[in-house]
Amino acid sequence: MRSIFAVINVLGSLLMFFGALYVLPVVTGLLYGEQATALTFLVGGAATVAVGLVMRLATRRYRDQLKPRDGYLLVTLGWLLVTAVAALPLMQELPGLSFTDAYFEAMSGLTTTGSTTLVGLDHLPHAVNFWRHCLHWFGGMGIIVLGVAILPLLGVGGMQVHRGDTPGMVKDAKLTPRITQTAKALWLVYCGITLLCVLSLLAAGMPLFDALCHAFSVVSLGGFSTHDANVAWFHSARIELVMSLFMLAAAVNFATHFSAIRKGDLSVYRRDPEARWMLTWIAVSVVGLTAFLFASGVYPTVGETLRHSIFSLVSVATTSGFVSVDYTVWPLFAPMWMLFLSCLIPCTGSTGGGIKIFRALVLIKQSFREMFVLVHPQAVAPLKISGAVIPNRAVYSVLAFIFVYFMTIVVLTFAMLLSNLDFITAFTAVLASMNNVGPGLGLVGPTHNYAVLTDFQVWVCTAAMFLGRIELFTVLVLFTPAFWRK
Repeated sequence: MRSIFAVINVLGSLLMFFGALYVLPVVTGLLYGEQATALTFLVGGAATVAVGLVMRLATRRYRDQLKPRDGYLLVTLGWLLVTAVAALPLMQELPGLSFTDAYFEAMSGLTTTGSTTLVGLDHLPHAVNFWRHCLHWFGGMGIIVLGVAILPLLGVGGMQVHRGDTPGMVKDAKLTPRITQTAKALWLVYCGITLLCVLSLLAAGMPLFDALCHAFSVVSLGGFSTHDANVAWFHSARIELVMSLFMLAAAVNFATHFSAIRKGDLSVYRRDPEARWMLTWIAVSVVGLTAFLFASGVYPTVGETLRHSIFSLVSVATTSGFVSVDYTVWPLFAPMWMLFLSCLIPCTGSTGGGIKIFRALVLIKQSFREMFVLVHPQAVAPLKISGAVIPNRAVYSVLAFIFVYFMTIVVLTFAMLLSNLDFITAFTAVLASMNNVGPGLGLVGPTHNYAVLTDFQVWVCTAAMFLGRIELFTVLVLFTPAFWRK
């Protein structure tokens, strides 16, 4: 029980930090003459800081009693609590928006999914639109890791939080001796790439406000836009090319970016098996998809086909979810292949969703190892990736994760079907939510949004986004009796 109070103490610190971030939409509102909207965010931020301060003061005597396994509870409650807080200004500023839709919007932002139930994005107050994109940007690397990097308020080592919130196989990797230094280093890279993206979008012809918002979405591999038509609103091949390049960069492990910058050695990317395989799969898929669409007569020229193939495939495969064309009019194979790639393409340590390409490589190599052992029962066949031996414990962990991942998709799809939704919409809505992609097919396709779903269906998708973002076991371990035993 004392650990619970220690978790509450850290959650109070997190709320105080998150409340301070409300200054961003407040300043935006003032700059664009939206005083009423700025006041809404100012009051919301002050209330958030006040609640966090009360939580922190009430449990300050327990702050040094956080145990390593409490990091999982902290991450889970942190995401749920911050999402609820982030949803409140949306409800106040958008009349008629229910708590269900507001919570969905905030969860979609923080999990970098990019799904929305809102219509009329072009006419939203600038502060509200900027707040949505800020949620993407802060959620991209993890709001809790950001808190550890900026505010050393935990009073304990930050590794508990890092292990709970950092995806996949990089949980035990350290770029610097201390976890706070590691988090700061990653965020410096994150900020640098974001700034470069803003400047590139401006050079490509995008207005300043749009460039800032879309850079936040691109680098976080989100998908929110300031326009209902999404990227199609700009009708610009240059903008699509810039966004495609930065989506690919954001899908690479940020630790790899940090190493390349620190060493001044671009060969780091070539030696990273994830980056190498990710780019290979995307390149092969772009060539194949372009040939398939051109042969199917979808577009009249190879150039136009290549343009739309590159942007759509990179956008969906990296789990970003931006839309430049309605790819539901393509032969069904094409969008389904793109959604399949979203399960695999992003690297560990990136802002993308899905099972990550490292786990896919482990699964593929384990399959070949099993076939080899069947032929040579006495052989010793260690599993290696780029010459490094992967411990069997890690292999078993990957197999367990992939099983739970697909079973979660099955269960949630059946829940959607139980609510009388058609199969294509149900399956792709769950898959897109689990992978943090955004648009699916059917009723939630790229030219529609999730407003057509019932409250029950929206909550199912919200759960899928949440589980996909924090990678299942961080939440599921809380439901095991062993977790709660002393």
